[in-house]
Amino acid sequence: MNMPKVLIVGGGSAGWMTAAYLNGALNKGGISPRVQIQLIESPDIPRISVGEATIPSMRHLLAVIGVDELEFMRATDATFKQSIKYTNWVHNNNSFYHHPFSSMRTQPLDHLADEWLRSDRSIPFMETCSAQPLICEMGLAPKMLGAWDMGPPLNYAYHMNAQKFADYLRDFSVARGVTHTLANMTDVEMDSAEHIAAVLTSQGERITADLFVDCTGFSAKLIEQKMGVGFEDCSQWLLCDRAITMHIPYDHFYPGMIRPYTTATALSNGWIWDIPMQNQRSVGYVHSSAFIDIDAAEREMRAYQGAGCEHLPHRIVNFKVGRRKQNWQGNCVAIGLSGGFIEPLESTGLYLSDLGAVVLAEHFPFNKADMPVLASRYNRILSNRFYEILDFINMHYCMTKRTDTAFWREVQKPERITDRLQAKLAFWKIKPPSAHDFQDQWFAGMNALGTSEGFSDMRAAVDTGGLWNHESYQCILYGMDYLKDEMLDRYGPSLPPTQIHRAILQRVQMAKNKLPPHAIWLEKVLGKQQYVTASKPAGWV
Repeated sequence: MNMPKVLIVGGGSAGWMTAAYLNGALNKGGISPRVQIQLIESPDIPRISVGEATIPSMRHLLAVIGVDELEFMRATDATFKQSIKYTNWVHNNNSFYHHPFSSMRTQPLDHLADEWLRSDRSIPFMETCSAQPLICEMGLAPKMLGAWDMGPPLNYAYHMNAQKFADYLRDFSVARGVTHTLANMTDVEMDSAEHIAAVLTSQGERITADLFVDCTGFSAKLIEQKMGVGFEDCSQWLLCDRAITMHIPYDHFYPGMIRPYTTATALSNGWIWDIPMQNQRSVGYVHSSAFIDIDAAEREMRAYQGAGCEHLPHRIVNFKVGRRKQNWQGNCVAIGLSGGFIEPLESTGLYLSDLGAVVLAEHFPFNKADMPVLASRYNRILSNRFYEILDFINMHYCMTKRTDTAFWREVQKPERITDRLQAKLAFWKIKPPSAHDFQDQWFAGMNALGTSEGFSDMRAAVDTGGLWNHESYQCILYGMDYLKDEMLDRYGPSLPPTQIHRAILQRVQMAKNKLPPHAIWLEKVLGKQQYVTASKPAGWV
């Protein structure tokens, strides 16, 4: 029996994450080959270095690939990420809340959200059920310099240089059996409307495969241009369509620490990411071109950084929010930007590529006859997850109480809130979010809204809670003061003071004594360069 072949068209983070993960999951990193993997990428497309923030699922991807964490962090200028800090999202007054990766669940029943709702809210919700917001505010690493002895480990992800990440995965994968071809794709041969036969290259090659993976970005050269799969525009729900980005090197702009979290600060017509790496920060102003022009957006981004950054170069990125109507059509699978895009407010930029690769490995078509069934389930999983992300990001906007600009007034209007999210918010006025609010299961062959045969799933998307469970929803809802007025009406103005669980207080104190500042951990463990600053954290040398 011939070994099936996968051809990935396009490199970058999406292409090399897919190649590396398939090789790790299906070929055991080249030790036991079951699938031929080839990646073709153009040598002429400009390579752009950007900072990326990730979520903890990245650790699974790296483990399956077989990557050593410290080696990966050194190669990609990576730092730790324990949370996202949201500033100015509720009111334009420098208030903030954290969405951390670790939280506490009291046993046998978790009443922390109920207790907070019935309190005076004098302490932010997440600080009552997680030590990580205060650990982040103290600038501490999620790891000790010695052996860990702080009880349950702190969950974390990474900030990193995406271009260096792609290069690292390329070299790692090629050394373990993945074929790499540098060439421009000149044409695509089709066997039928839903079956690609081969791609032709500028070097005169005709490359055949059983499965083709489109990682060509927004151009979607296979899935859209050749397969004709349409795109669903979701810009009604998320108004931002452009970003202006800038790198801020530590050689001249080192703030004296490296934050162990991502910052998302709401500005006049969108928000700015602030991603700290080992040698620089990456900032990007995600905004709506309908509400602010590019020159004003650039001025606002530079004002965020402050004086002295006038000479730093910037880059403009236009994007469209939406999804491919089918991620897998025929023998073509779209992964990365070719499959869809949502602004990375919750650090889901690389995650969608991560998910695409992981689910493809689980649904790999070793038997071509099984491809339609596997594609049907794959499409259901990817579409559900896309809408889950869309609703979650949409919630950050519609919950704001800002009215200082037309943009913030617009995003609160009912027509800017997805029907799914409106239903969730209405339900959560009756009861707090809980685990059983997220359930869904369907396989090819089950009836679906009047369909009786085949593999067409016509049901509406369902949030499975696969990425953000009820605790994450509670974090954003209560971080943005959901039900504040309703609780006052229900329980009156004399609410008891908010309490912090004793275990959280103990963990914060333990962290103060045992965890090093983030920058110190990076210097001592990874050999990060030391930068000149006015002060050093007390007690660490």
